[in-house]
Amino acid sequence: MNQRPQPDTALTVPSLHRWNAVFWVLLGVVPPALAVADAPGTTRFPVLGLLAVLALSYGAVGLFPGNPVLRPRPYLYVLVVGLGAMSYLLDGSAALFVVTLPHFWIYTASARAAITLSGLAAAGVVAGNVVRQGWDGEFFTGNVIFTLIGYAAGVLIGLGVRHITEDADERARRLSAELEEARLRLIEAHHRQGAADERERLAREIHDTLAQGFASIIVLAEAAGSGLATDPGRSGKHLLAIENTARENLAEARVLVGSAPQSGVAAGSVADTLRRTLRRFTEDTGTRVTSELPDVTCDQQTRIALLRCTQESLANIRKHAAASTVEVVLTMQPYGIELEITDDGAGFVAEDSHGFGLHGMRKRLAELGGELTVTSSVGDGTRVLAMIPTDGQG
Repeated sequence: MNQRPQPDTALTVPSLHRWNAVFWVLLGVVPPALAVADAPGTTRFPVLGLLAVLALSYGAVGLFPGNPVLRPRPYLYVLVVGLGAMSYLLDGSAALFVVTLPHFWIYTASARAAITLSGLAAAGVVAGNVVRQGWDGEFFTGNVIFTLIGYAAGVLIGLGVRHITEDADERARRLSAELEEARLRLIEAHHRQGAADERERLAREIHDTLAQGFASIIVLAEAAGSGLATDPGRSGKHLLAIENTARENLAEARVLVGSAPQSGVAAGSVADTLRRTLRRFTEDTGTRVTSELPDVTCDQQTRIALLRCTQESLANIRKHAAASTVEVVLTMQPYGIELEITDDGAGFVAEDSHGFGLHGMRKRLAELGGELTVTSSVGDGTRVLAMIPTDGQG
């Protein structure tokens, strides 16, 4: 089905249609209809009939733009003929021509077509007036002059408005293109950020699980090797611990590649999970560990975060602190769960520490709305306090 031609400007906005229709009816159709109210029938009926044809044609195009009976371009031809005929019947129709000029700009797709068709309409109005006056009459009547002035003004105004709207459309197109480009850049940035976050998450998981497990295997293997000749029983325990740690690392690796349920931590209470971790640490290092681990209720994400913080803290104690005693305290506060890990080791300057482990702990806790506080000084041991907000249930 044919579609209504779309002008390349914003002149066809609905508000312009409505206002133009109001002015066209009030200033273009009503005055000639009133003017012939008392005229003879030979003039009144043709004028009223012609006005009805013009009004119906305009209504068909304006109210039903997709109708198959009358398209915009044929409607403009009807205007050209109708204005000429009206000029002949009324001995001039300059006012109707002037208020009809916007139609030629609204229903054409180019300025050239609007100028041409409105020029034909102006010629029709002048010709109708000349024919009515007779060839021996005065040519430059007020109606002719008003028509020519209206046509010239209409061309200038139409070109100016079209230029303004074309500039506005061009700016709108540029803005739309810029917005689309910005949207695509934002999507790309989100993808890059998502990939970076995923890499960071995997790096943190590997550091907190596999890397620590391999470090533990190395320490246990060295201890087992050095005690083979002097203490075979203890070396056997170390070898068993190596086997268990390797199995745990394998399970963690399967989690990381997606072949096991996410989290890699068996379900259970957080206290039981931490007790197993502390027991393994004592078996591997011989360090004395005291703990206060009451049963508290928390979700799986919180439990995993507390476990990872404990594992990272114990790994740091094993590698750097040379501590003889470690104390772990888990408490439920009104504002959340606190996990405090204290050692009597070598300590360090906390402000100068920028290791991946501490950064990963802070990042993991921040994702749950929590925070990590590290207090330490050289020779005075280290205190790590992890806080995770909860719903207050314990």
